[in-house]
Amino acid sequence: MGPVIKLIAGSYEQIAFGYRLSTGEQEWTATADFTHHAHTASVSAVATSERYIATGSRDETIQIYDMKKRVEHGALLHHDGTISCLEFYGTSHLLSGGQDGLLCVWSTRNWECLKSIRAHKGQVTSLSVHPSGKLALTVGTDKTLRTWNLIDGRSAFIKNIKQNAVIVKWSPEGDKYVVVVSDKVDVYNLETATLTSTIINPKRISSIKFLTNYILAVAGDDETVRLCDVNTQKVLCEFEAHETRVKSVDSFTMDDFCVLVTASNDGFIKMWKLNLESLEPPVLLGKVNTTARLTCLAVWKPTTLQEPLPEVKTEPTTSHDAKDVLELERKRKRVRISTVEVVQEEDASPKKKKDGGEKKLKT
Repeated sequence: MGPVIKLIAGSYEQIAFGYRLSTGEQEWTATADFTHHAHTASVSAVATSERYIATGSRDETIQIYDMKKRVEHGALLHHDGTISCLEFYGTSHLLSGGQDGLLCVWSTRNWECLKSIRAHKGQVTSLSVHPSGKLALTVGTDKTLRTWNLIDGRSAFIKNIKQNAVIVKWSPEGDKYVVVVSDKVDVYNLETATLTSTIINPKRISSIKFLTNYILAVAGDDETVRLCDVNTQKVLCEFEAHETRVKSVDSFTMDDFCVLVTASNDGFIKMWKLNLESLEPPVLLGKVNTTARLTCLAVWKPTTLQEPLPEVKTEPTTSHDAKDVLELERKRKRVRISTVEVVQEEDASPKKKKDGGEKKLKT
């Protein structure tokens, strides 16, 4: 029996789709596993962990699905505005960012909101958790890149990038990170926090995915996916993936090759076989037509568990804060976070609430 692999996609039609992959020798097939219409607005973000799938929407809610029990686990109600980004760290935590400027850290054990941080003056457009689980990066419409210490919820570093970034992503080894602004990818070194290279894409970029620590898949407002070397800035391979613009990309590894998954406005999800050593043109393994306008995509493939996120400390309370703490205990909505900020100019360096009971996913 092959590995369990499912493709999860969100759509403008408010529906989350789940497809189960059958990995044949000649052609792969994706069979409809479930559809779920829990949101009342378009689905804007999706993330997966070993057990759970989370979807965020313009309806201000995060829906949680338990893939082990195959039920709707409930809704997280805390953000005011669109949920713009979601990311799990291992099996222990979920991070969310929204239009309200908040960065929230949730425990997957009881779905309590452990931290609610006022991350940006505008919208949080993207977030990424360091492989160690100790740091997170966020970018927002206030034209800043911020580094967060997830142990104490404090801002460790702020960089003025002077433009609105749409994506931020750590490399798999955590020694570098990339920031996407319109049609360019800026690559930064973690140790020095300096810009090391820039990759220019012909069109505005909509999605990226690290395939190795230096090979980055880049997709945008055209039908082409490009594999770029973040060290040399060279395009190693490019291919026409869809008939219209590519909205989202994700990947997973099999025994001896990488599978790149692409989703497009044309409604198709496609699976491509990639040899990351020879970097020959990819082979189409299979495709499925969802007949929907897709917005986001994630692969659910249970793997070896990561180390749990270090224990989140509670902010110390002073007598001056006592009144605020009592108020927070009553409302249970926001957590006061003090920050120590370091600002660097760009030119300076080259309603936790589980809503309803468990419901079976529609198959």
